[in-house]
Order: sequence, then structure tokens, then C-alpha cells
Amino acid sequence: MVEVEIGTEFLHGEPRIATVGIDLMDQTLAEQGIATTPTQWRPPPADIAATLGQIALSTEVASANETAVAAITSARPHLVGIGVASASLELERGTFLHAGPPIEWDQASGPLRGALIGAALLEFPDQTPVQLTAHFEAGEFALAPCHSRGAVGPMAGVVSPSMPVFVVEDDVTGRKGFCTLNEGLGKVLRYGAFSPEVLQRLRWIESSLAPTISATLGRTGPIDLFAMIAEALQMGDECHNRNRAGTSLLLRALGPSMFEAANSTSEAADCFRFIAGNDHFFLNLTMPAGKVAADAARGVANSTMVVAMARNGTEFGLQLAGTGEKWFTGPSGMPQGLLFAGFSEDDANPDIGDSTITETVGLGGFAMAAAPAIVTFVGGSADLAVKSTRSMYEITLSEHPMFRLASMDYRGTPVGIDAAMVCRSSLLPVVNTGIAGKKAGVGQVGAGLVEPPLSAFVSAIQYFGEVNRGAFTDDWSE
Repeated sequence: MVEVEIGTEFLHGEPRIATVGIDLMDQTLAEQGIATTPTQWRPPPADIAATLGQIALSTEVASANETAVAAITSARPHLVGIGVASASLELERGTFLHAGPPIEWDQASGPLRGALIGAALLEFPDQTPVQLTAHFEAGEFALAPCHSRGAVGPMAGVVSPSMPVFVVEDDVTGRKGFCTLNEGLGKVLRYGAFSPEVLQRLRWIESSLAPTISATLGRTGPIDLFAMIAEALQMGDECHNRNRAGTSLLLRALGPSMFEAANSTSEAADCFRFIAGNDHFFLNLTMPAGKVAADAARGVANSTMVVAMARNGTEFGLQLAGTGEKWFTGPSGMPQGLLFAGFSEDDANPDIGDSTITETVGLGGFAMAAAPAIVTFVGGSADLAVKSTRSMYEITLSEHPMFRLASMDYRGTPVGIDAAMVCRSSLLPVVNTGIAGKKAGVGQVGAGLVEPPLSAFVSAIQYFGEVNRGAFTDDWSE
């Protein structure tokens, strides 16, 4: 017989109670003044319970997921240049890319419509917003997700043929990813604004900033983005909604050569000043870096790992490594956080943007423990930042070997979201995000936290089970 010694603390100390499942249980204890630790676990949906059981037992799925997450963590994205969307993305005149899963004009939210009108004004400057709206309504302009062309876009994510784009290349796979250059905060195109000053700034980015950065990269050579991101995490960024360190590091890498490469000292100073005054500039490099890393896992058969999460302001969508280009969707959530002065919840649009590619590769909400100051932007507490990161280890397959968290003894950030783990636990990915005004032209109204819809993950696993039935064991059954 084995004797077990029970400590006196267990016998005589205060009871520690964890509540699972039913919220009423936690609420009742709280009303009695009893401290509890609630968990977010819920039983998995009954219609996929058998599928989840088979996935859990499958050595094929486990092996595929190991391969998929290794592909993400092995990626080494570098900034290699600046391109033009028409050539880099094979984007023809009259076609516009947008964030999130596919959507048509009649379903598009206010900020997405505003951004599309603004981009159309750049391409067709002889037409008015009213005329261009009529073209969209008639289906005369084509819409496609950024992800379908190897690109990503923050917020509305609209890309038109004439726009300059960052070109990011993975040294391991040779894959390329693309993203527009960040415009700054406030009334900007990505939040649906299309006033004259918005268009003027975009034209300056096209005519001056992009060529200057391109010429600068000709002198510096490729820039290792994951190494820069790893350093930014040590400096207080989480590389989604806090990019102050990343932007500073980028400017440090580009600055000296920028003054040598620019057409004039004044042009170099203008470009330097714009980047220095735009803490979010680095976001548009983190995103394509994340895109090429996640895409390295695309096509890994039998994998339940998520390779894309994106929102178009109406729907949230995700893609799995093992199910091709198919999107699994659910309604976009409403972010909860801090609104700018003068705005209320009635002014906010549901979640929008491709920037959840950061969470997909272990950054953003998954790395909030690195950036306690992020809570001053999205709400909550410093303790929440650490708890949010810690909870994400429960639904991920690995820890990122490059992205280390000083506040957690340099543990790697949680990476490789497993849709099956999400469905088994009902624990959803933590996402921090900007909040767009729901009316076209308003711009940003705040920032906060948001949860993706569980239904999208359930749909993904349901489909995964259908297309892989019989592939793993002889007794695959409902």
C-alpha cells in the first residue's frame, strides 16, 4: 500500500474553489462572499463530439499538427522591398482587395464601404463618391480577400492596383507576403475615411515615402523581421496594437541609409518624421511576416491547425492547414474596450481586419504578457495581460522559439492554434483590436478586446471530420 502524506495546509487552510461550466454556480458562491476561480470550459458541441474524439486519438492528426506548427516557427521572414499592387499581387484595374473572408458590397459594413470608395477615388479620380458607389452596387468592380493574393490588410484592409506594398519573403520557403504601408491613426483609409486629406496622404506615400524606403532597402539589404519582432517583445510590444518598439527599431535600421537614398535631405526628413510620429508603422510589417509564416503550413494534410483568422466587419473567418482555401465563418464580434472621447458603443462597428494574423502566429493577444502597457489602449489590467497569454497555451500546439516573454521566465509565446482544442474547451483566442466607426468616413473610435465566434471553429472541425472520414482509423463513426 502506498501512503500519501497530506499537508496540514490542505486540511486546515482556506478552501480554494474552482467553478466549471455553469455561471450560476460561480455567481451564487460570489454572493456568499466566497472567492472562486471560474474556468471558461464548456462541454464540446454534441454534433462534433465524436469527431473530436477521433481527432484526439489520431496519430495522423498529431503528426500533421507537429509538421504544421514546425513550419510556422521555422519561418524567417525578411523585408526585401517595395512593390506596386498591380504587379506584386496581379491586381487588375477595377479589382479591390479587402480584409477578412469573401464579401459582397451589399453585405459590407460602413468602414469597408468607405475604404473601398476611397481606394476607388485613387484609381478613378475623375469620378465622385456617388458615381463610384453606383459601380460597386452594380457589381462592376470585383472584390476579393487579401488572403487570396498572399496579402493582408489592417482594418478594412483595402488594396487597389496603384498602391505601394511591402514585399516580405520567407528565407526558408521563398514565399512572399504583402501589405500596404501604414497611414497612421485617426481618420485614415483603413478605418473607412476618404476625405481629401486622407487621399492626399496616400498619394504622398505612393510618390515619396514608398520610393524612399525602396531606395533605402537597396542600401541596407533585407531586414530580418522576426529577429526585430523578438527584440520588440523584450521592449514592451505585443506587435498588434502596440508597435512603438518595433517602429523604433525599424527606423533605427533604415534611418542612416534613408538620408543617403532620398532625393533630398528634406524628403528624407519628411519620411523619417512620418515614421517616427506613427507608432503603428511596424504593424504593416508584422502582418505580412505573419502571413508568410502561417502560409508555410498551408496544405499540410490532416492538420487542424489554424493558418488564418480574419474579419471583414460583418463576418469572422478562419482557415485550417488541412482544409485548403475554404473559409469557415461566423458573425464578427463587437470589441469591448476603451472608446475615444465623444464616441459611444452605438458608434462602433463589429470587428474588422486581417491583423489577427498576428495572433495566428503567436503575437498580439497571445503575447500580451510582454506588453502590460497595452491595457492603457485596449482596457483591462496588467494582470489581465499576463492571464490572457497564459490561457492561450491551452489551445495551442507549441511555444515559439524566437518570441520569448520576459515576464514568464522567457517562455515562448503560445503558437499554433488548434481548432480541435478550441472546440473541446470552448476557450477562444484572445484578440486585441482597434475599433472602427460604423459609419463610412468616421475613422477609428477606440480599441479593445474581442472574441471570435465559436461557431466558426465548430464548422471547421465539422467539415474536417467529413472530408477525412475513415482516413485515420478503421472505426471512424458518428
